[in-house]
Amino acid sequence: MEQTLKITNVLSDPTRYYIYQYITKRHQEVTVQEVAENFNIHPNVARLHLSKLEDVNMLASETKKTGKGGRPSRLYRLSDDVIQLHFPFRDYMLLSKVAIETMLTLGEAGKQALYITGKRFGTEVIEQEIAKRPHVDELDFDQKLTILKSAATLAGLYPEFEVNGEKTKIYFQIFNCPFKEVAEDHEAVCSMHHEFLKGMFEALFDSVELIEKENIASGCETCTYQALVSN
Repeated sequence: MEQTLKITNVLSDPTRYYIYQYITKRHQEVTVQEVAENFNIHPNVARLHLSKLEDVNMLASETKKTGKGGRPSRLYRLSDDVIQLHFPFRDYMLLSKVAIETMLTLGEAGKQALYITGKRFGTEVIEQEIAKRPHVDELDFDQKLTILKSAATLAGLYPEFEVNGEKTKIYFQIFNCPFKEVAEDHEAVCSMHHEFLKGMFEALFDSVELIEKENIASGCETCTYQALVSN
């Protein structure tokens, strides 16, 4: 609870909150000067905001040479620490970890149950997002893509999407894996995550082929996928 209070106190400043949001969407390191320019504030003020975010482990920083001469720059990025807020304390991450590990002790049947759970979770995330919107008889491609982006963002995936001109291929990257800590110990969790994403797509499109290109668990910076879809 003490850490929760520290985090909420840091994020109570609107500028600091939006700086953190900005960094989550950048998907790369930022400098004090970049933040100062984007938020129209003095570099010293930007440095203060970044330092406070680092104090509660929401950001991490390191000094690197820019290659342009002069003094090295301090670069800030999202921390690898898991940030959770509890009001009151509820350790859902521990519960999910125990549930997943229990399923895996059941052998192949447990794995299949895990994959079914992942797919159902993905489907329900999309259905909840659809329920928030005015009812229409049939969603067009752009509406489906908007729902997919919103659901993926709310699920904490920090996604980026691109679509080909024919709207038959969706390329997307995931910069944050909500299952990362459990996946490091259990390879089957990545397969569950794949089914989770497949459930999201299949809830929107008639036909889906999901192809994985890169995986965070394999040491890549992102999970990258290509989805072949048809309405």
